[in-house]
Amino acid sequence: MIKSLVKKLMFIGFAAIVLLTITFFILLEKQMQQPLPVKQAQLLTVNKGSSVSSFARKLVKRGLIENRFWLRAYARLYPDKVQIKAGTYLVPVNSNLQSLLALLAKGKEHQFQLTFVEGSNFKQWLEKLNQQPQLTHNLNSLTIAQVSKLLGIKQANPEGWFFPETYAFTQGTQDLELLKRAYTAMQGLLEQLWQERAAGLPYKTPYQALIMASIIEKETSHIPEQSLIASVFINRLAKKMRLQTDPTVIYGLGERYQGDITRAHLREKTAYNTYRINGLPPTPIAMPGVSALKAALNPATSDYYYFVSGGNGKHVFSETLAKHNAAVRAFLAKQKEKNL
Repeated sequence: MIKSLVKKLMFIGFAAIVLLTITFFILLEKQMQQPLPVKQAQLLTVNKGSSVSSFARKLVKRGLIENRFWLRAYARLYPDKVQIKAGTYLVPVNSNLQSLLALLAKGKEHQFQLTFVEGSNFKQWLEKLNQQPQLTHNLNSLTIAQVSKLLGIKQANPEGWFFPETYAFTQGTQDLELLKRAYTAMQGLLEQLWQERAAGLPYKTPYQALIMASIIEKETSHIPEQSLIASVFINRLAKKMRLQTDPTVIYGLGERYQGDITRAHLREKTAYNTYRINGLPPTPIAMPGVSALKAALNPATSDYYYFVSGGNGKHVFSETLAKHNAAVRAFLAKQKEKNL
């Protein structure tokens, strides 16, 4: 009788343990799959050396979970599924603890993006890099010449050598690393287009083509016109005429340019004033895009030597100075009419 009772009690105890175990695993799975209270995607940074316990504490502090118990229990039972890798991650809406842990285990950090537009200059690039809190900043203590040297650029002024594009990066990436990527991209593209260049161009080196492309980029953002703009400058160089392009004057003025080019500015002889110097300026004046580079190395064939704004985002091209002066008068008349 007693033996029978003991067996019965043991069976009941064993059944209770099994039931409790099953209940525990059901609750654990439910907790791990329960959506996190994330109303909009948010960034979560996991520091180097973070343990499961400290990570769970961070989640509690952020209000993503109520307590650490279930996450710590899951980690003990499934240590291979809980690999806490340092980084900054984007926690999406409707995510749960399991999907979050899977994200961390893959080390799939959030990719921030920074866009540099065609026609921007190196100073503007530095300002934009400095405004990104996700980057590690090392450039602030360096001179422009030092930056060039670190990147292996021959010129002390690295203007023009960085390809304008949208660059993705993770939290903590060094600002210099983004410049390296942009420099490598521009080097590769310039070399490729140099090999595909038209015959008879007035450039001795790819760098001279880069200078020309930067001028074209600043003269017009209307891509269909860029090859014609290039043809004007190529024709001028062939005739040993000065380029006489305002963007180079502006670049040479630097901080002194306040929105208007004066006659005094045009008379001032700087290294970049193409009204006063022959040929190309010493460096690019901006970062050219693909279309401007292609235009510089494969310009249109034309008899044009002049162009002026048409007042509609496009230009009027002329073969002779007389026609050009007429186009200028027409442009000024339109501007006067607009201002009435």
